[in-house]
Amino acid sequence: MRRIILLLFLFGGTALQAQDLTGIWRGHFRSNNRMLQLMNIDDRYKFEIQLDQRGKAFKGVTYSYKTTEFYGKAVAKGTIHTGTQKVLLEELKIVEVRMMQGNDACVMTCFLQYTRNGREEFMEGTYVSMNTRDSSDCGRGTVFLRKVISSDFYKEPFLVQREKEKKQPVTPPKPQPPVVTEKEADIAKSNKKVVVPAPKAEEKVPELPQRPIEPKAPPNSQADADKKRTDPQVIPPVLKTRENELVKTFKVRTREVIVNLYDNGTIDKDTVSVYLNKELVVSRKMLSLSPITLRITLDDDEYHELVMVAENLGEIPPNTSLMVVKAGNQQFEVRITSTEQKNAVVRFRYEAGN
Repeated sequence: MRRIILLLFLFGGTALQAQDLTGIWRGHFRSNNRMLQLMNIDDRYKFEIQLDQRGKAFKGVTYSYKTTEFYGKAVAKGTIHTGTQKVLLEELKIVEVRMMQGNDACVMTCFLQYTRNGREEFMEGTYVSMNTRDSSDCGRGTVFLRKVISSDFYKEPFLVQREKEKKQPVTPPKPQPPVVTEKEADIAKSNKKVVVPAPKAEEKVPELPQRPIEPKAPPNSQADADKKRTDPQVIPPVLKTRENELVKTFKVRTREVIVNLYDNGTIDKDTVSVYLNKELVVSRKMLSLSPITLRITLDDDEYHELVMVAENLGEIPPNTSLMVVKAGNQQFEVRITSTEQKNAVVRFRYEAGN
C-alpha cells in the first residue's frame, strides 16, 4: 500500500510540472507546395492561437489571416503529452471567414513540438488540412508559433477569466492565540526568571601587521613596456546596452569549429551581426536558406563567446535563426532568438580527450 501511494505521488508531481500552454501564441504557417516556391509566390499565412489548458487537454480559438486575401477564425481543441512535450491541435469548425471569391476554407490539424529557449517558448511542426466544403485534401505544410503577451485581435473571454483567477490573492488563515488555562498561567508566573543582560566586553581592534615595502621595478623594465603596448579591449556599445543571454555552451573535441547560421523557417528578412570574443566578424547580414559560415579556432581551456545581435526583427518578430555547429564528427543544432533588447550568446570550449 505504501508503494502504491508513493507511485501516485510521483506521477502526481510529474503532472503538476507539465507545461502550461495557456495564453496567446503567434507565428505563421505555409504549405509545402513546391510549385509556388519555385515561382517565388509567398503563400505564408499569419497564424494566432489562444489556448486555455486544463490538465493535459486544452481548448481555444485560432486565427488565420493574410492581408486582405483571407481571414478565418475557428474553434479548436487539443492535448499535450507531458513526457515528450508533443502537442496535437485540431481545428473543429470555422466560425468566421472572409475570403476572395473562388477560394475555399480549410480546417487544420497541427502536430507540434513544444520547446523553451531561455525565456522564449515555441511550438513548431507540421499540419494537414481538409476542405470544409467537400472534405477533400487541402494540402500540408509547416507551422511556427511563439508565445506572446498581446493579441493581433482581442483577448478571448476565457483568457481574461484565467488571468482574473491567477490575480485573486490567497488570504492565509489568521493564527489563533493558544488557549492558556488558569493553572498554566500561575505556573508560568511563578517560574518566570529575571534575565540580567551581561555587560558587553570591550571590543579591541586588532593591530594590522605592517606590509613590507616591495622594491619598485625600474621604469624601463620589459614588463612595463609590454603593458604599455597592450591596449585594453573596447567592448562594442550594443554588447553593453543590451542584455546578453546565454543560450548554449558546447564542449567539443576538436579545435576547428564550423558554425552555419540559417533563417529559422520562413525567410522574413531577419538581419544579424555576429561578434566573436567581442570582435565583429559578421556585419548586418540577412539570414536565408544559404548559410552564413564562420570558422573558429579554439584555444586550450578557454571559452570562446559568439554573440548574435539582431539588427532588425524582420517581417515576423522576433529575429530567429538556426545555428548548426560542426566540430569533427560532432554536430549540434540550436535555435537562436534575439531582439532589440536582448542578444543571444553561445559559448565554445575545447576539451581534449572528451
